[in-house]
Amino acid sequence: MRAVRFQEYGGPEVLKTVEADVPEPGPGQVSVDVAYAGVNFADLKARSEGYRVGGLPYVPGLEVSGRIRAVGAGVEGLAVGQEVAALTDGGGYAEVTVADAVTVFPLPAGVGLRTAATLTTVLPTAYALVHSVGRLRSGETVLVQGAAGGVGTVVGQLARAAGAGAVYGVVSSAPKAAYAKDHGYDEVFVGAFEQPVRQATGGRGVDLALDPVGGETLRASLDSLAVFGRLVSYGNASSAAPWTAGPPELYPLGRSVAGFSILSLTATAPAELRRLAERSFEKAVDGTVSLPVTAEFALAEAAQAHRLMGARTSTGKLLLRVAD
Repeated sequence: MRAVRFQEYGGPEVLKTVEADVPEPGPGQVSVDVAYAGVNFADLKARSEGYRVGGLPYVPGLEVSGRIRAVGAGVEGLAVGQEVAALTDGGGYAEVTVADAVTVFPLPAGVGLRTAATLTTVLPTAYALVHSVGRLRSGETVLVQGAAGGVGTVVGQLARAAGAGAVYGVVSSAPKAAYAKDHGYDEVFVGAFEQPVRQATGGRGVDLALDPVGGETLRASLDSLAVFGRLVSYGNASSAAPWTAGPPELYPLGRSVAGFSILSLTATAPAELRRLAERSFEKAVDGTVSLPVTAEFALAEAAQAHRLMGARTSTGKLLLRVAD
């Protein structure tokens, strides 16, 4: 089978298309003939700095759609030939991949394989940020970093559907701001955001801030909170050194900080991940949210997809087309 892998860390050029052995599912697993693979920023961090890479060579790719090829021992409720979306522990950039059955989801009625490839990381993450971890209440205000990305696109729509009083986004360019405004955002700030947020909220700040960037952006998001505001960190795209928030930052205004990682949840609480994914998929089926596929590449063009995402000019979701 064909797969895209890297044998050293570096830029997009280290991604190479190779012939590899077809993986077989172990107990509690299934193998999937991949139709589409989602491209996520975590894939770029894996390639450039070894994020979540257990060893080299490594095939990136955390989410796929396709048809079940084989079923391992002990798997129930899944069958060969069934169309599914799957969250994987790497290995998605390949014609065949293996996933734990608990993270393999039969496609809801009316959802095709192309759309399904956008669901398994972005939609549950966005749903958790708004509801399970962020616990947004009707009338509250939200500030979202990376508002034009995959998660940001869905968060804007979910927050609006949940009755947010106002949804504010932060992006890196004017074209991204225009895109975000089409997906649930009331105002979108380009670059610096602390002062604009204070002005937009009459000096109050926001009730909920969602941050995948880390570093100084995370600090600024914390400083943008209102009294009793909540900050949810769900990534470190900046690769900045971690920092801690303690009494000096939290006590005076009763602020709180939480964290979320769908990949960590997969390892620590897979049953809860499944419940979360199923609830979030309902929002795609009933039309509450949509995630536009803004660019599609052939499997052998994975490096081009990484270059586009790495340039921070992309919006929505990027996919690799593996098979029809």
